[in-house]
Amino acid sequence: MAAGLAGCGLALAGGRRAQARQTQARQPQARQTVTLVVGAAAGSGADQHARAFVPFLERHLPHANLTVENLPGEAGLAALRRLADAQGDGSVLGWVATPALPARAVDTVGAGALLKRLVLVGAMQQEPLVFTAAPPDAPASIGAVLRRTVADGAARALGTPPAGSPAHLTALQLQAQAGMRLNIVAFPSAAAARQAALDGTLGAAVLGLGDVLAALRVDELAGFALAAPGQDMAEPGGMPPVVHAPGLALSAAVHRGLAVPASAGAALVERLQAALRAVVADPECHDQAAADGFLPRYLDGPDWRALASGQRAALARLWLATPWRGTGIG
Repeated sequence: MAAGLAGCGLALAGGRRAQARQTQARQPQARQTVTLVVGAAAGSGADQHARAFVPFLERHLPHANLTVENLPGEAGLAALRRLADAQGDGSVLGWVATPALPARAVDTVGAGALLKRLVLVGAMQQEPLVFTAAPPDAPASIGAVLRRTVADGAARALGTPPAGSPAHLTALQLQAQAGMRLNIVAFPSAAAARQAALDGTLGAAVLGLGDVLAALRVDELAGFALAAPGQDMAEPGGMPPVVHAPGLALSAAVHRGLAVPASAGAALVERLQAALRAVVADPECHDQAAADGFLPRYLDGPDWRALASGQRAALARLWLATPWRGTGIG
């Protein structure tokens, strides 16, 4: 009898444990609060691209609740320091872009060491750069841009966003490639450069596709887009003709994606990469891309690091000839 009662007790205890496991399995897993650090002001183009990405990452990164933290100081370096100092547990992610990221390693003392404390997970946005002006005076080729903006007595301005931005670096690279001085004017913002192009006061402006897509679609602006090296570019509605310019491969397109602190483990990086691939495959992400002026293209971390490394070397050479910021290592 004692043995029977003991066996009954063990059976009941086992049943209670099994029931507890089933109850626990049915309970929703707690969501982790994840901060996405953006090195740009709220409302800026970079911030808007990041915020458009957040709902898709939440959809494909289970149990994550994302919030955006804007840290625009020091041309984005404040955000990179915040990311590098964070724990590698996935609670803090960084929204970064190239070639702006390697540019900071060139034009700012100590930034190279800072970048070694970060891991590029992968990019999922590719934004072409566009040379544009108000029709019917819009340029149709690199040669047309050079002819109208070469710095002589009759030169018109080649407008860009602020110094050190991807579009501004492309203008400087064009100048170096052509071996002639261009009348490059860096505006305080992409919106200011776009407005000058709309007013017809520029020979041309070079801007991200997202900055000009709405004006292109209603024929207020026209021009051509630069193709990223080695890529066929699916064209969102309203995108201008694509020109392949191998000499401008440094910053023919902006890549945006995620970075984590170097202390992050391989498991976290792989989980984020899987989420990014799922985002790029999401049909609604493609709809968002067409509306915002970027191409949903996944670029794996190692490939992105190799691209950034090449950009950094090219930017270092460009910096020696034409420093693009008033302060730095020059």
